[in-house]
Amino acid sequence: MNERLLHTLEFDKIREQLLSYASSTLGEEKVKQLVPSSSFEEVKRWQDETDEGVTILRLKGHMPLDGIYNVRPYVKRAQIGGMLHSIDLMEIGSTIQAARSVKNYIEGLIEEEHSLPCLHEVVQAIYPLPAVEQRIKRTVDENGEILDSASDLLRQLRQQIRQTESRVREKLESMIRSSNAQKMLSDAIITIRNDRFVIPVKQEYRSHYGGIVHDQSSSGQTLFIEPEAIVSLNNQLREVRLKEQQEIERILIELSQLVGEHAEEILRMVDALSKVDFIMAKARFARAMKASKPVLNDEGIIQLWKARHPLLPYEEAVPNDIELGKDFTTIVITGPNTGGKTVTLKTIGLCTLMAQAGLQIPAQDGSEIAVFQHVFADIGDEQSIEQSLSTFSSHMVNIVDILKQVDDQSLVLFDELGAGTDPQEGAALAISILDEVTQRGARVVATTHYPELKAYGYNRSGVMNASVEFDIDSLSPTYKLLIGVPGRSNAFEISKRLGLDTNIIERARNHVSIESNKVDKMIASLEESKRKADEEWKEINELLKEAEKIHKDLKQQMMEFYRRKDELYEEAEKKAEQIVEKAKEEAEAVIRDLRKLRLEKRADIKEHELIDARKRLKEAVPVLEKSKQTLEKKKNQRTLQPGDEVKVLSFDQKGTLLERVNEHEWQVQIGIMKMKVKESDLEFIKSKPAVETTPLATVKGKDYHVGLELDLRGERYEDALIQVEKYIDDALLAGYPRVSIIHGKGTGALRQGVHQYLKNHARVKGFRLGAAGEGGSGVTVVELK
Repeated sequence: MNERLLHTLEFDKIREQLLSYASSTLGEEKVKQLVPSSSFEEVKRWQDETDEGVTILRLKGHMPLDGIYNVRPYVKRAQIGGMLHSIDLMEIGSTIQAARSVKNYIEGLIEEEHSLPCLHEVVQAIYPLPAVEQRIKRTVDENGEILDSASDLLRQLRQQIRQTESRVREKLESMIRSSNAQKMLSDAIITIRNDRFVIPVKQEYRSHYGGIVHDQSSSGQTLFIEPEAIVSLNNQLREVRLKEQQEIERILIELSQLVGEHAEEILRMVDALSKVDFIMAKARFARAMKASKPVLNDEGIIQLWKARHPLLPYEEAVPNDIELGKDFTTIVITGPNTGGKTVTLKTIGLCTLMAQAGLQIPAQDGSEIAVFQHVFADIGDEQSIEQSLSTFSSHMVNIVDILKQVDDQSLVLFDELGAGTDPQEGAALAISILDEVTQRGARVVATTHYPELKAYGYNRSGVMNASVEFDIDSLSPTYKLLIGVPGRSNAFEISKRLGLDTNIIERARNHVSIESNKVDKMIASLEESKRKADEEWKEINELLKEAEKIHKDLKQQMMEFYRRKDELYEEAEKKAEQIVEKAKEEAEAVIRDLRKLRLEKRADIKEHELIDARKRLKEAVPVLEKSKQTLEKKKNQRTLQPGDEVKVLSFDQKGTLLERVNEHEWQVQIGIMKMKVKESDLEFIKSKPAVETTPLATVKGKDYHVGLELDLRGERYEDALIQVEKYIDDALLAGYPRVSIIHGKGTGALRQGVHQYLKNHARVKGFRLGAAGEGGSGVTVVELK
């Protein structure tokens, strides 16, 4: 994809914005080199990397990327034997330390069971160099100055320098404090010239101090003299300083050699840091834009939900649902030049380029976008002055170039196709170009104001008309895309609103053909019908979702009922076994006692002893407790009839008899559930009323019914967690032992957030991903206490 296309669709502006989110020059270099890829696998990897960066920001809020420098030139110079400066070594040491921190940070997150495979692979290239890091840290401070701790000899030399300087200052201070100093000195200060300590002496008293003149004032009245009394001390100081410089140079050469020995490791470290910084820059950009990770495909399908233009402020951009590639491969956006069409066109193109560059897009979760081999765009009113081309000719040059390359793996964007020439010829040419590009299998979005193209979508399969809504009251476009409705001219309505005389408008209407008027009326009717259809569809969709949810809840409740029923049977069997075992033990004990009595008393057993033994045996017989309902049940002497109100004893619930299933069972309706119940488990309450009344349907709000599952698909991350918190509370109040949370598979971010919340909830007994029949990894099953 060439730079001209990236400039046309304003991808270069996206790069400029992204640049500000990089933490180092390394990340900035990667941003400047960013271009979309046409490789599906590469784009998928890039998107996964960005998503991991977003995950880190969501979990921790930041990544430690301070102290990173582009030290490649220094390392390469050291690699070929060059000596590095202290400031170079400081930046290398800081970068090595930053690399170690980043590696430990990411591996720490992985130990906390956060999945970061891409970043983990990147930091595997970082091999910590603690010896090099500590050696540099002992040698150079954060300002690039050589420390005394660099070597023992350097420490000694600097100690000598400080002592000699102190002696020099003492002698000079005694001179400037003398009684004659105020008369002979221009100022009572000690200064430095040519790295030697001097005092400012008036011209006429130069011979008094002797020594060496190192400088003079601009007027010549003051001489900066090194008095003869400190010349030898300054010489000593100079010698020690030369030794200090030699020792510093030796230390720098030694450190440079150490860096050169580990050059390959440091260069790999720098590459890894540049990649991490780049990934985190993309993540911070996505968070600032409130973007989401798109689902990728290589089938040319685009499904953007609530998509916004990436370069418009979040509050100002109008979200639109855009579909292309499934039911139709071409969209023709018709209507007057109101500005909304080009915005829609650029939204599609720019979102595609961003996705193929590994950037998240400003659209709702679950949006899908295709990875195209080629993206072509002919947008804008450009005239080529150098080639002396008109607007039409300039467009034609671009279109001819596009037609040479377009195929079924292409996305083509045409703005005002066929404009700039005779309307009839332009419209015919536009239709022919659209036919050609569509026949090649490309995905096409074109804008035009030619009325002839309104019928194009009706006469061609795979082509859909669309328009951008226009508000007559405010005389401005709403930027709301209407797919399936062609645009219509608003010139008469706008003119009327602006105050043009009604007679002029009516005469103008007479000049418009009857066919055009019919088309405009048809479009207006379509727009109104579409609005009503959309509203009705939303209502029906909500009702359908609610019905499906209730149906699922009932199925799960029945499954829970049967599971609990089996558990109770098992518990009853175990309890019965325990009772029988206890009875056996009591019987054995009685028998042992009888035998013992017989042996001890030689069968001379008294009557009261036998009575006592018999009583113990009788007590050992197990007695099963019957439920209160069974004890209180009265034998039903009345013949049951359909419509009778009865009580189901095992559930302690009232119901209505529907029909007899067989000789021993009835079908009973309890609330909204129908089930088979044995006649012995039914207690008659009253017969059906003589006069039947039509039952009224009761409609309750959504919040009235607490379902056994919560569907979070399509929700934003923060809103989803709020819903989870409320839902768990409602489920606990309803007494549910188990519920399901549907978060979808997607990027996994929502799933991780839900799991993190459940881990910290005191009333959550445990949770797991759903089995194959429960929704797999797109569902989390929660056990409640």
